Amino acid sequence: MMQRFLSRLFALALVVAIGLVGCSSPTNLSGNYRQDTLGVINSLRTAIELPDDAPDKATAQAAARGNINEFFSQYRRNDSVEGLSSFTTMRTALNSLAGHYNSYPNRPLPEKLKARLNQEFNQVEAALNREG
Repeated sequence: MMQRFLSRLFALALVVAIGLVGCSSPTNLSGNYRQDTLGVINSLRTAIELPDDAPDKATAQAAARGNINEFFSQYRRNDSVEGLSSFTTMRTALNSLAGHYNSYPNRPLPEKLKARLNQEFNQVEAALNREG
């Protein structure tokens, strides 16, 4: 009876440990909304400004997609940032960029979209300074 209990307890502990390790992923975000937002903006600006013939353009775009996904998963359901103008503007910019990357993965960003993203990133930075 005791051996059966211990083997079930061990199996449960093993399942929990594997589940926790498998579900966790390394993150570049600190949990500090202001720092994370500015970091994501800087990395996205780098990806956006790379020339289309740059050898590391595809890597930069993949990193940008990862940053977008990570930012959304960290802050999408965070009530403390949901009503901030910086977050709503950031969400708009990230949705636009992610939409382009998903719909046209092999096409360069149009200049009009680049200009709009830079304008929105500037608005986010200004809002972060006001909120701050």
